[in-house]
Amino acid sequence: MPSLGAYGVVLAVVTVVTFASMFLVRRLAFRLGAVVRPDERRVHKRPTATLGGIGMLVGLLVGMGVAWAMGAFDQIFEGNTEPLGLVLAAIVIVAVGVIDDLREVSAPAKIAGIVLAASILVISGVSMLVFRVPFLGVFVLSSDWSYLLSVLWVVGMANAINLIDGLDGLAGGIVAIAAGAFFLYSIELGNEGLLAPGNIGALIAVVTLGACLGFLPHNVHPARIFMGDGGALLLGLLMAASTMVVGGRTDRSFSGSSFFFFAPILIPVVILGVPILDTLFAIIRRARNRSGIAEADKGHLHHRLMRLGHGHRRSVFILWAWTALLSGFVLYPIYSGSGDGVVPFGIAAILLLLYMFLHPGLRTKRDEAEMGDDEGESPPEPPVVGPVSHRPPGPAPTGGER
Repeated sequence: MPSLGAYGVVLAVVTVVTFASMFLVRRLAFRLGAVVRPDERRVHKRPTATLGGIGMLVGLLVGMGVAWAMGAFDQIFEGNTEPLGLVLAAIVIVAVGVIDDLREVSAPAKIAGIVLAASILVISGVSMLVFRVPFLGVFVLSSDWSYLLSVLWVVGMANAINLIDGLDGLAGGIVAIAAGAFFLYSIELGNEGLLAPGNIGALIAVVTLGACLGFLPHNVHPARIFMGDGGALLLGLLMAASTMVVGGRTDRSFSGSSFFFFAPILIPVVILGVPILDTLFAIIRRARNRSGIAEADKGHLHHRLMRLGHGHRRSVFILWAWTALLSGFVLYPIYSGSGDGVVPFGIAAILLLLYMFLHPGLRTKRDEAEMGDDEGESPPEPPVVGPVSHRPPGPAPTGGER
């Protein structure tokens, strides 16, 4: 396995290149008119560029090139088509997202582009090979089932990240935490001999982390640039690829993987619980309301937090904290070899819930709203988080209304 120092070099390169490229990308976005302007549906106060995914792609390309040239990752690159497939798929999915940022793309066309990128991944070898169902054993997937499940995994992950991208810094921070946690998980499995030495999962995770760290300084509230659909779809593709080649290649249970961790593929589901649950709730909510799956609404987790009275930064912090809590819940038994961490993480979850619903600032805002009602005034409408993609208000394609 490559050393942690080698991974650190790649992380630093991707972070620096992504950060530096954002200045040029922002200028390019204004020149092309790829700008989201303020309106009643959005919380930002000034025109904001929306092609941050291009800068992330540049960081990924340079990082993969450096890893290839270093020599420490020879087992990953020599005689292996997976790195090339990852790069080609990343270029395709960013192109799909950028086109959607510049001009509205129909939901079927957007899904077709994501399926194309996912197919490139599978053809290159980045796919699930085994699927462990808790208490039922390991199922070795045929080529047809491997292709189907892998493509569905990419489509689902890409849309989950795209849907959660509704506040400045939210999606980038969640993916950064998740990628860091999954990198540690991959390294531990590799050290225990449960992954092949040439497994690319940890490298993809560290590249994803670097892209997020380089982008976040430009995207924290108030954002100077949005990742757009290009960036959100790219992050979803990278997380799907990393989780498939780790969780979908491990046919043995790890000694520290107690309770539901008998299925390695469930690890990323827990780590990325915030965007995945948000997506599931959105599907159920829209089906119940008999609205289209791609139709925009204001029922996402970040919308609900802001309606509770949490500000922009605090809402982002809360969802970051949930992702960190879930990641710690996963990593503790893996590194300690026991499940004794359930109680402290359960207490932390209760405290976070209390903070969400009983923060002193929320009572003040509710009192102000009630005073407005007593005086015959309607309380102010809660801030509405609009799309960070470049499209007019109205129905949005799949995963684009954030």
